[in-house]
Amino acid sequence: MTDAIELQREGGLLTLRLNRPDKKNALTRAMYSRLAQALAEADADPQINALLICGSSECFTAGNDIADFLQQPPRDLDSPVFQFMRNLLDCRKPVVAAVAGAAVGIGTTLLLHCDLVYVSRDARLRMPFVNLGLCPEFGSSLILPRLLGQAKAAELLLLGEGFSGEQAAAWGIATAALGDGAAALAKAREAALRFSQLAPEAVQVSKRLMKAPYREQLRQVIEEEGAQFTQRLRSPEAIAALSGFFAKG
Repeated sequence: MTDAIELQREGGLLTLRLNRPDKKNALTRAMYSRLAQALAEADADPQINALLICGSSECFTAGNDIADFLQQPPRDLDSPVFQFMRNLLDCRKPVVAAVAGAAVGIGTTLLLHCDLVYVSRDARLRMPFVNLGLCPEFGSSLILPRLLGQAKAAELLLLGEGFSGEQAAAWGIATAALGDGAAALAKAREAALRFSQLAPEAVQVSKRLMKAPYREQLRQVIEEEGAQFTQRLRSPEAIAALSGFFAKG
């Protein structure tokens, strides 16, 4: 399954491409492990100046692979999905994301931890945690109310409402919305490559300073969400919702 994460190095840029088109780039435990490892290795590599996370020009990710989740649910905060979250949160180097098509669940929440996010205008973002009997994750319960206000965050997290790439840019979830997926990928790559022309230590210090005021609070929230999320996975509500979702597929 590690082939589902394609790594490409281009000078000082490392691209992490979700490459499972037959499953709309749905994420498995193996994929989370590979992503976590790649993030850690890139952060320790002095030759890497920036990272780019993307899918294809048609699809970012449908979120978690439900079948994989039912067979091997995360049991604790050492599970691969939480390792990935920690490594993305702690990454000292700038992380750029390119989003086209579907960005579901963690496909949306991971964007909250990227430094630059370029989306296609018609991208479809959604965090349907409650619809699956689950709860928000990856700090979204803290970040979204601060970013959007309580009312709009409640619409996205309590009702699981979807939104477009154009809305994501207008709300500050994305840096910019481009005409289509190819344009979003091209703009994200262009922006990520610019970091090779900048002083890397200055970039890293600036990123750390920007995130420092709320980093520890965010870390605590992510851990609390994670603990609640793993409990919810074992709840009758989540088991019924996830099983029903899988049955429909």
